[in-house]
Formats: sequence, structure tokens, C-alpha cells
Amino acid sequence: MRHFPPRRIICLTEETVETLYLLGEQDRIVGVSGYAVRPPQVRREKPRVSAFVSADIPKITALEPDLVLAFSDLQAAIASDLVRAGIDVHVFNQRDVAGILAMVRTLGALVGAASRAEELALGFERRLAVIAATPRPSPRPKVYFEEWDDPLISGIGWVSELIEIAGGEDVFPDLRYRQAAKDRIVSPEAVRAARPDIILASWCGKKVVPARIKQRDGWNEIPAVRDNRIVEIKSPIILQPGPAALTDGIDAIVTALWGERS
Repeated sequence: MRHFPPRRIICLTEETVETLYLLGEQDRIVGVSGYAVRPPQVRREKPRVSAFVSADIPKITALEPDLVLAFSDLQAAIASDLVRAGIDVHVFNQRDVAGILAMVRTLGALVGAASRAEELALGFERRLAVIAATPRPSPRPKVYFEEWDDPLISGIGWVSELIEIAGGEDVFPDLRYRQAAKDRIVSPEAVRAARPDIILASWCGKKVVPARIKQRDGWNEIPAVRDNRIVEIKSPIILQPGPAALTDGIDAIVTALWGERS
């Protein structure tokens, strides 16, 4: 890296974009993922250089970034290409709430805004603590979170934790420790047996169709289906392991579980 703090940053996922805006460091961003929609002005202000598992390497190199921020093994091939092109890359790998908070603090340190990042992270921690401490009726509602519909994928780490913080009980809590989506596949029979009171669905970028969920074999016996408690949560606020999940994402879970009792 030629400059510290880096003057020209490219973000290949949405959560680092939102964090830099929240830190007031958005002027450093010179390119973003096509999925970046938070804050809304990012779509007008920043050129798009990548999808999620593919990127325009010549476009990125032409922007002469000091630093590229990527996420996980899913972007390992992009990171490898950029490293070979002589570009500095930092790959985050946060999969739970603690990891999201560490990402905020690390990113703050990388851009010379450590104290602001600490303040931001502490604000998120306090917010989650208040939600977790809110008295709720017993028993806790059982919640099935569906990240994909074919095959059924559940249990993404931070979402499972946020369900518990919001006062629910994830019906597949053990799946949260499995990073790869293929390791979080569940059978329709397992969901039926778990009898969730609420189904939260976010189909990774495509619109959830509750009617399709209701039509699954034998699912009419599930309390969530019987009571029509199937709630879509938009992907940008729940499937990005960043500030969105800790704010609008958990708010959407609280509303789905408790209505106005948030």
C-alpha cells in the first residue's frame, strides 16, 4: 500500500461500503459491488466493478486502488487475481455478530478512523443489548429462517444469533457454525418436525413467494403456515454481515416476532 490511510478503496461486498459511509470515510471509495445499495446514494456516487463471485479485474486495476476489501472464500478467486496484479487486498471472514463488530473496528483501523469505529461498534453493541434485555412473553417463538428455497438452506450464523437476541428460538441453532451454504441444507421433513411458529425467509436476492412455502408437502401442519406467519426479510438488510443486519435487520426480526412490541 502506497498511502496510509489508503486513499482509494474498492469494496467488493456491501457491508464494508456501508461501514465506510457510517464512518464518514466514503470519499475513499472508488468502486463498489453491484449489490451495494446502502446507503441509497451509493448507487449514484460510486462505479460498480463486481458482482459477488466475479469482478472486472481490468476495471479495478484501472481505478488504481490502494486497497481492495473482499469477503470470505467466496471471493478467494477474485482476491487471488488482484494479488497477482500487485494490488493490496484485505479479505474479511465475519460469520457472526462478534465477527461483524470486529470487522467494523478493523476497517476503522485500516482507514485511520479507529476511535470513530470503536464508537460505532459500541453503539451497535448497546443497541443489541437493549433488544436482548427487553422483556418478552414466554415461551419463546420457534423460528425457521430460510436463506434459499431449492434446496432449503437455513442457519446462517449471524441471523441465528439475531433471532435469539430478538427473543426467538432458532429451530436449527447448530447450523449457525457451518460456514458453507451446502452444509446448511435442511430437509422439508426436518422443518415440519421442528414445527416453527414463525418462518422468516430471505431468498438471497430473489422475491420470497409465501404461497410456494405453504404448498410444500405436509407443511399445512406447521404452526407458522397454519397461522399465516411467513415473513419476508429483504436480503440487503439481513444477508450482509454488517451494519444493516445489526440495525434494520434485527428490527425486522423483532417486528416479525412481536409486531409493535419492539
